[in-house]
Amino acid sequence: QVQLVQSGGGLVQAGGSLRLSCVASRGTFSAWTMGWFRQVAGKEREFVAAVSRNGGITSYADSVKGRFTISRDNAKNTMYMQMNSLKPEDTAVYYCAADSKIYRDYVPRTTPEQYDYWGPGTQVSVSS
Repeated sequence: QVQLVQSGGGLVQAGGSLRLSCVASRGTFSAWTMGWFRQVAGKEREFVAAVSRNGGITSYADSVKGRFTISRDNAKNTMYMQMNSLKPEDTAVYYCAADSKIYRDYVPRTTPEQYDYWGPGTQVSVSS
C-alpha cells in the first residue's frame, strides 16, 4: 500500500515562506505525476501545482504562480513545494497527491479525480 507522508506547514506571517515535503513510502515514485492541492473548510479541494515524472515540467494555479515552486527528488522519493510571499488567502490544508497511471507524455493533472493516492494533509496558516 502506497503511503504519502507529509511534513512542513505551520503558522507564518504574510510575506513569509514555508516548505512542504511529501515522501512516498512504496511504489515507483519516479514514474508518477505528483501534485499539490489545498482545501479550505466548506470549499472544494483546489489544484495548486503539479510536476512531471522527471521534474522537468511543472504546472501552477494562477493564484500561486511566481510565488510557489514545486520540485521533486526521485532519489529520495520526495516532492517539495516552496511557498514564498505567502498571503492570508493561502491559508488552507495542503495535500500531496500521486497519479500512478503511466502516460507517455506529461499532461497536467489539475483535478482531484485524476490522482490515486493522497497524503493526510498539513495545515498552512498565514496571518495578516
